[in-house]
Amino acid sequence: MDADLVALAEAHGVATHYENWQRRETEVAAESVIGVLGMLGVDASTPQAVRESLAAARRRDVGDRLPGTIVLREGAGGTLPAPAEITLEDGAVRRVDRLPADLPLGWHRLRCRDQEVTLVVVPATLPEPPDAWGWMLQLYTLHSAGSWGMGDLGDLRDFVAGSAGAGLVLLNPLHAITPTRPVPASPYSPSSRRFANLLYLRITDTPEYRRADAALRARVDALRPEPPAGALIDYDAVFAAKIAACELLWPLAGPVDLDRDPGLTDFARFCVLAEEHGPDWRRWPDESRRPDAPAVRAMRGDRVAFHVWIQELLEQQFDTAGEAAREQGMPVGIVYDLAVAVEPGGADGWLLQDVLAMEARTGAPPDAFNQLGQEWGGVAWRPDRLIETGYAAYRDMLRRIFRYAGGLRVDHVAGLWRLWWVPAGLGPAKGTYVHYDPEAMLGILALEAYRAGAAVIGEDLGTVMPVVTEGLQRTNMLGSAVLWFTRDDEGGYRPSADYPRNALASISTHDLPTAAGFLAGEQVEVRAELGQLTGTVEDERAAWRKDRRELLAHLRAEGLLTGPDPAAEDVVVAMHEFLARTPCRLVTASLHDVLLERRQPNLPGTFEEYPNWRIPLGPDLAEVVADPLFRKVAGILSSRPGPIGNGQRASGGGGGSSSSA
Repeated sequence: MDADLVALAEAHGVATHYENWQRRETEVAAESVIGVLGMLGVDASTPQAVRESLAAARRRDVGDRLPGTIVLREGAGGTLPAPAEITLEDGAVRRVDRLPADLPLGWHRLRCRDQEVTLVVVPATLPEPPDAWGWMLQLYTLHSAGSWGMGDLGDLRDFVAGSAGAGLVLLNPLHAITPTRPVPASPYSPSSRRFANLLYLRITDTPEYRRADAALRARVDALRPEPPAGALIDYDAVFAAKIAACELLWPLAGPVDLDRDPGLTDFARFCVLAEEHGPDWRRWPDESRRPDAPAVRAMRGDRVAFHVWIQELLEQQFDTAGEAAREQGMPVGIVYDLAVAVEPGGADGWLLQDVLAMEARTGAPPDAFNQLGQEWGGVAWRPDRLIETGYAAYRDMLRRIFRYAGGLRVDHVAGLWRLWWVPAGLGPAKGTYVHYDPEAMLGILALEAYRAGAAVIGEDLGTVMPVVTEGLQRTNMLGSAVLWFTRDDEGGYRPSADYPRNALASISTHDLPTAAGFLAGEQVEVRAELGQLTGTVEDERAAWRKDRRELLAHLRAEGLLTGPDPAAEDVVVAMHEFLARTPCRLVTASLHDVLLERRQPNLPGTFEEYPNWRIPLGPDLAEVVADPLFRKVAGILSSRPGPIGNGQRASGGGGGSSSSA
């Protein structure tokens, strides 16, 4: 690759090579680098353009100009190019010659010469998370007598109450959709990560439904979709029923203050415009394509208030679920999941278009389970724009989630360091990494989690640099220890005693085979049928059989399994007994595993070929919490030795509340 192009890429944090999942150095094609630089507004289309862009980058980096944001760890000082004035978060003003080491945590402003920049003081570390066990729950898969076609926040509340002594419940993302059809099934392709998905609203738990007379209740009840009963979840039917029910109940709502939360009102304006012009704002009339356009700012009508009201109802039900967690004495409580990116045509794409890389598509390079690479389709933060804007949009997103979260799982946490961007038309294997400032991304996450009293779990699986795991450990954030991936240097399964302390342990994840599916080789047959293998089916089957034999031998070596041909249920019990022996702070069991479900919720790399995110659990909620294997696994995990044993739980709330929100 041309030396000037390499230097230009380095100046803008774009990788020209990386270490793949096999730890082999891999060169990035020049066309990929040029495409990604273009997404950052850097012209590298010709050799002359490269030279001019490189000269501009070098001029930018000369001198003593401050960046748009300075992130300082608590207790650390720093130098300044000249005397400065710091306006603290509480309004106090300090005049300084250098950055002092005694600045309080928080969001401050720094004036130095002719510049005013954001100064963020972040915790050096978070408090140690409590030891606990809990359930991994894909909430949409539940169904009950009270829910409408998929699991909802009422089911969450009831599941928490019947969780058999669990200390946490880890959910799939509940981020907002665009209120139009068709409704996307994936919770990881949201319209907005800052607001909630109306599909999870329990209509019959709203104050308006309770105030309604019998006739109106009957009209609302008649809208309820039939439960899935083994069929796939119909998100369109659920959406149509719930939006219609809300419209019937809307006349009973009280006054809505559109000035209480300007960000929420902006989201509501997006919803109204999407209903009128379609789900993709990039196809709207010119006068509606920016949230700060005069015609948009003038929108304050009844329909805007309607969508604000729906979000307020969701907030109330999040609070109710959090209260249920606190009543159960959960030391962690409800852990929400943060998707790595958003749909470009959705609400955040419209609201945050100035800080998102609107042309980039996030994904991942090829690895052992996804041999063709992944293109997730969402758009991510532009690192340069985050710095220029003081990370305000990132902070706002975290604060909104931490209002009701006892913990936060950060999907693909390596994205705080670098993200795989895919230029249009090249395919997921032809992307490259774009680097972020981890001191800022991780530090701001730590600050907002600290203020909320919440735990943080990073999904650090796949091709992850050691610095990612080290950064999580340093700040007392947890990593992820998945049975399928936790191996020794020779590739064998690691003994339970050698698992990391600061981690959340599980058998699998939503993107990997379930326990019963792995034991049956389901993942090989499905991927072969859908053309997702790069090798032969015979080779994949042989590799699976070998891995299965090694797993069973490993469980036998730990004294957890006997007999030559154990039943699937016995192996699943042994897997959870294995997890119970690990020193990991958090240990979780998946409902898919304890119910012996073979189908995994999501098969990465597929779209319509596989029913991703649409497979309901067979038993209803009452049957789930009464299931003998559910109760048995709960007993195993509740009896873990050490600080998480019965009667030794840490104190704390289950919902979390942000003092900074």
